[in-house]
Amino acid sequence: MIVPAAQSLAPSEFDLALALLFLAPLAPAGVALLNTGLGRSRSAAQSLLGSLLVVVTAVLIFALIGATFADSWTGAGHSFQIAAKPWNWAGTGPWFLNDFDTASARAQLGTLFEFIALALTVLIPWGSGADRWRLTAGAASAAILAALVFPFFVHWAWGGGWLAQLGPNFSLGAGFLDAGGAGSIQVLGGLSALAVVWILGPRRGKFPKEGLATAMPGHNVVYILFGCLIALVGWLAFNSAGAMIWLDAAPTQLPRIAINTLLSAAAALAATFVMTRVRFGKPDASLCANGWLSGLVTSSACASLVSPIGAIFTGIVAGVGVPLLIEFLELAVSIDDPSGAISVHAAAGIWGIVAAGIFAPREGQLLAQLLGVATLLGLILPVIYLLFALLNRVIPFRVDPDGERIGMDLHELGGGAYPEFVVHRDDSFR
Repeated sequence: MIVPAAQSLAPSEFDLALALLFLAPLAPAGVALLNTGLGRSRSAAQSLLGSLLVVVTAVLIFALIGATFADSWTGAGHSFQIAAKPWNWAGTGPWFLNDFDTASARAQLGTLFEFIALALTVLIPWGSGADRWRLTAGAASAAILAALVFPFFVHWAWGGGWLAQLGPNFSLGAGFLDAGGAGSIQVLGGLSALAVVWILGPRRGKFPKEGLATAMPGHNVVYILFGCLIALVGWLAFNSAGAMIWLDAAPTQLPRIAINTLLSAAAALAATFVMTRVRFGKPDASLCANGWLSGLVTSSACASLVSPIGAIFTGIVAGVGVPLLIEFLELAVSIDDPSGAISVHAAAGIWGIVAAGIFAPREGQLLAQLLGVATLLGLILPVIYLLFALLNRVIPFRVDPDGERIGMDLHELGGGAYPEFVVHRDDSFR
C-alpha cells in the first residue's frame, strides 16, 4: 500500500509530476465540453463561456484568499485540542501566494494540483445549472467555493488537516486517503451541483403537471463523447500526479495507477452499455458517457489502492448504479440535473472513497474513509447550501422566464453558438 507523502522529492520525480500536471487540465476541458453537449443548443455558447468564467473567477480568488487556508506550504495550521489530540482545521500560509518560490518542491506541486482541482470542482455544478443559471451568479458561486469551502476541505484531506491525521491520532489506517480528489473535487462538486439544482428548480416544461417528465436530450452527442476521451487523458494525469504528491507513490507505481484508471472507466462504460441496451433495446449514448465518467470519478479515490480486478469491480458498480440513480432522481424526486453531476460526481465519488477503504489493507482505513464521507454530507453540503441560498438573495441565480424561453445565448450574449442554423425554441412553454 502507498503511504502518505514524505517531505522531499527527487529532481526526476519533480519533473515527472510537473509534466503530469501540465496534462491534468484536460480533465476540466473534457467536462466542460461534455456539459455543453448535454445542454440545449440555444445555450451552448453561454455554457462554454461560463465554463471559462467560473474557472477564471475561482483561480483568482483562490490565489488571493483560498490558498492561504488550503496551505500545502508550511506544514503548520490553525489547531485546537480535543481529547489531547490536535485538530488542524485551517492552513496558515501567506496571503496572495507571497514567497511562493521559497516553498518546497512538493508544496509547489501540491498548490498547482489544487489550482487545477479547483477548476474541475467549479465546472461540475455549472453543468447542472445548464439552460437557466446566470453567468454572474455562476461566477459568484465559484468565488464562494474557492474562498470558503474548497480550501478548508482540501486542507483537511491534503494539507495535513484533521482528516489526514486520523491515522496517527486515532489509528484509523493511514488517515483519510483521497489522492485523486474523489472527495475534494468530485463529491464536493457534486454536492455543490445538488445545492444549485435545489435553488434553481427544474427547467420550465421539464416536469409538467400531468404526465411523465419531459425528455430534454443533450443537443450534441459528438461533444459529449469527445469530451469523455479528452477527460480520460486528464484523469490519467490527475490520478498519477496525485499519488506522487499526496501518497509518495514511486514512478514505478504509476503504470498500475494509470491502468486501474482506464480499467475502472472501461468497466463502467461496458456495464452502462449493456444495462441500457437490455432496458431500452438500444444503448443510450448520453448515459454511456455518464457511465464512463463515473468510472473515472470512482478511480480518483482508489486507483492507487486497488488491484486491476478491484478497479474493474468498482467500475462495474459505478456503471450500473449511476444511470439508475440518474433515472431515480429525475422520475421519483423530480430533480432536473442536465449533466447528471449529482449522480456521476457525488454518488460515484462517494462509492470510490468507500471502495478505497474496503480494498486498503490497513486496519481502520474504511472507518477513516467513512468519516470523510460523513464530513462531506453532514457538514460541507449544509454549508454550501446555506452560502448559495444567501448568495441567491443578493445575485439571483435563475434567469427570467423570457430569457429561458429564447435561450441563454441570446439572452446573455446577444448571439447564438450556431448562427447559420435554426435553433429550436419553446415558444409555447409554460
